Amino acid sequence: MTITPESVVSIHYTVSAEDGTQLDSSEGKQPLTVMLGKRFLIEGLEDALQNKEQGEKFEVDIAPEQAYGQRMDELVQQVPKDMFDGMDVEVGMSFRATTEQGEQSVMIIDVAEDHVVVDGNHPLAGVPLKFEVEVVEVREPTQEEIEHGHAHGPGSGNDH
Repeated sequence: MTITPESVVSIHYTVSAEDGTQLDSSEGKQPLTVMLGKRFLIEGLEDALQNKEQGEKFEVDIAPEQAYGQRMDELVQQVPKDMFDGMDVEVGMSFRATTEQGEQSVMIIDVAEDHVVVDGNHPLAGVPLKFEVEVVEVREPTQEEIEHGHAHGPGSGNDH
């Protein structure tokens, strides 16, 4: 079966930065199962899957614009440390923050005595990615999956 924009696909993948550093992999785990067209995958990977078939293996390079976007300097901000209400904050901690654009995740990238520097960019923003993909299964979504808006079963994170 050929992958279409509405298919449920199960893939094994390895994703690396352009310098070859492996960032994530499904190796040794259940394949990742997703319903396409629901924004569960980055745009470039979803586009690369179109018209592929079960059993097919391929590699694809994905530019930041088709992945997690370019880094935006305005998403790095210095905020008063007292905003964290006496918490013991450390570099690398992530929080949900309310911004003018709504809720978003921010990561602490620097801590000083009276302020904290937070970064609202995705950690992979600005990073070109290389995917190695094996299409394990392709199928039509069930009626229940269509109603719920996501794939069900092993590797989907939605076993209900």
